[in-house]
Amino acid sequence: MNSYYPAVDNITMDVFPNEVLAIVGESGCGKSALALSIMGLHNKERSLIKGHIYFQGTDLLSLSVSQLNKIRGKDIGMIFQDPLTALNPLMRVGQQIEESMNYHTSFSKKEKREKTLHLLEQVGIPDPRLTYNQFPHELSGGMRQRVVIAIAIACEPALVIADEPTTALDVTIQAQIMELLKTLQKKSNTGIILITHDLGVVSEMADRVAVMYAGQIVELSAVEQLFNNPLHPYTRSLLNSIPSSSSDDDRLHVIQGIVPSLQNIPRSGCRFSPRIPWIDASHHEDHPVMHEVESNHWVRCSCYKHFYFPNEKVGEK
Repeated sequence: MNSYYPAVDNITMDVFPNEVLAIVGESGCGKSALALSIMGLHNKERSLIKGHIYFQGTDLLSLSVSQLNKIRGKDIGMIFQDPLTALNPLMRVGQQIEESMNYHTSFSKKEKREKTLHLLEQVGIPDPRLTYNQFPHELSGGMRQRVVIAIAIACEPALVIADEPTTALDVTIQAQIMELLKTLQKKSNTGIILITHDLGVVSEMADRVAVMYAGQIVELSAVEQLFNNPLHPYTRSLLNSIPSSSSDDDRLHVIQGIVPSLQNIPRSGCRFSPRIPWIDASHHEDHPVMHEVESNHWVRCSCYKHFYFPNEKVGEK
């Protein structure tokens, strides 16, 4: 009998048209697991997904594979974090971009080629006609990521899930990819779920932010609220870990401990409490829930009211 350990617990959130919702957190907190759940890409024999995932009024979890395939690629696109493994090494770039059009549109061969060349141009490929006939291994990492984006937006989806789209890219290419996503969002009114661990990207790109820890959302708010008034101890710890030129202290803040493995995640009480042992156990809820502390600003567990860093005076924020 299979034993299941919930990688993602009780996630409730919305994403709206023309909005970038960033999901941020350490590696292993459940960000990619959530994205794969939305897309229905988990191995059904090795995973168990319960609940509801509504997209335009339809519960994606109630659909068969064939029904879901009519939505994936057409209404929901996904940008995977590793373009080299996301692309088929044996297919030319043009064929891979046209693949979703083969399934979801009635375009002629000429129309698909023209659309693909336009997409390659749209994502900033300098020579679309050359790239159309190339294989993935002939492209740089940044070029491959642009191709993955072209595939994701080929059928003009209403929602794009971008799973760490700038991983392993240099800083210049990262900025170009982020600017490209922002431009596409504004042009097509597309909603974007941006999964990242880069708080700098979040501050530049996001409209709202969901902070995840150990499979749960621990804070959810508009991006300005999060950076100006972070409340959950984990959020504050993340932001405190960012190097600052304005600080006199040249030491980096390190969050004590590590993200627990699936088997070791505590299923009751505050999941972040083992990493802030100086906060009294009585300040944590037995079954933490999300509290709306100000308009559209939600925080899990009441421990945020009592949190302080060890180098601060007790009670000061």
